[in-house]
Amino acid sequence: MKVALPKYMMILAIAGLSSRSCRAFAPTLTRSYTTTIGATSSSRLFSAAAEVDEKQAPVAPKKKVRTRRILSGVQPTGSLHLGNYLGAIKQWVEFQNTGKFADAEDLEGKSFDDEKKDENVEIVNENFFCVVDLHAITVPQDPGDLEESTLASAALYIAAGIDPEKSKIFVQSHVPAHSELAWLLNCATPMNWLERMIQFKDKAKKAGTESVGVGLFTYPILMAADILLYQADRVPVGEDQRQHLELARDIVRRFNGEYCKGNPYKKRCKKAGIPSYPAFTEPEAMIVKAGGARVMSLTDGTNKMSKSDPADGSRINVLDPPKVIRDKIKRCKTDALPGVEWDNPERPESTNLLNIYAAVQPGRTRENILEEVKDMKWGEFKPLLAEAVVAHLEPIQKRYAEVRADEEYLRGVLKEGAEAADAIASKTLKSAKVAMGFSVPN
Repeated sequence: MKVALPKYMMILAIAGLSSRSCRAFAPTLTRSYTTTIGATSSSRLFSAAAEVDEKQAPVAPKKKVRTRRILSGVQPTGSLHLGNYLGAIKQWVEFQNTGKFADAEDLEGKSFDDEKKDENVEIVNENFFCVVDLHAITVPQDPGDLEESTLASAALYIAAGIDPEKSKIFVQSHVPAHSELAWLLNCATPMNWLERMIQFKDKAKKAGTESVGVGLFTYPILMAADILLYQADRVPVGEDQRQHLELARDIVRRFNGEYCKGNPYKKRCKKAGIPSYPAFTEPEAMIVKAGGARVMSLTDGTNKMSKSDPADGSRINVLDPPKVIRDKIKRCKTDALPGVEWDNPERPESTNLLNIYAAVQPGRTRENILEEVKDMKWGEFKPLLAEAVVAHLEPIQKRYAEVRADEEYLRGVLKEGAEAADAIASKTLKSAKVAMGFSVPN
């Protein structure tokens, strides 16, 4: 599968369960629940009973509050397309509103069960969604376009359902800790670890090493910094990011082992007024199952829909006008076989178009959809698909126009989001700097 590295849909969705009660950057709150039985004045018996009950009233155990953080981002290069929306942003909205993750499994293929609850633990979700502009510049960007692309991406987050009252939205470069920690980790990571990264090899081979920037080589460390700043212990990633998550785990082990042990480290932490825990939490991978949200190219059903594809007809952009959407679907690649069917390896375009049709109609089952369309010819199915996509995107496009027109509101949302993210990220950065022996301000 072709992967466009510098413009990939970055699923950084960080699911951090912070359980260290005294750790500065992941505070744990407690909440107590006490039940009491009051006395009535009508009877001494009831009064006496009340006195006994008050003394012996059961006290519910204090609940521990664990913070689960999600940090996700998409690059602002080009227009966000249907694959970005269905594969990432729509999932962010669902988690924001339900607190549930998409199906995911660990590196051994075992499913995570986030439905198992400890009655003595209250989980509080903190959602951070960023526009990862620092990742975007791993390839040259037009300075005249980058700012508008960044603001447009943030506006689309809101239009798609990310609620600033429930989640924080910010621009990656507005939180300096991301780039500063990346530099510290650059200096602590062996070069041969990066030389093993498959995606860099693929991209460098296509572009030629003479024209590839150093940032493209080291960007997996920036991704590691993004993850580690928020002290995540679980990180849902796509299969294509598995190797980068493993790199982040290796960096944690190396950094904590080299800088966060022994009495000298404890003395540095004491002097700086911070706990002497290791600087970083080692994240565990949650491999996100693609499912029906996997959207492929309209011109090649075996490749993912991509911003970097030079053919605009290969993708449906979220902001495409209805006529453009209809034209793209009318011209999209199909086959000469009769009917429409799912999961036939010989018919990838059929599966892709059915996946899109199902994704924009979330209330319907595969069986119900197949019963409707299985005997249709492509000339019948394509207009049906086009109208379903247009109907699904229409409210998003309308809301986007409203948000983007109010730049004061949009910039206010981004400022508030950056301040909230910085409050967490700067504490982790300070811990890392103290561990390495930097002089930090009081």
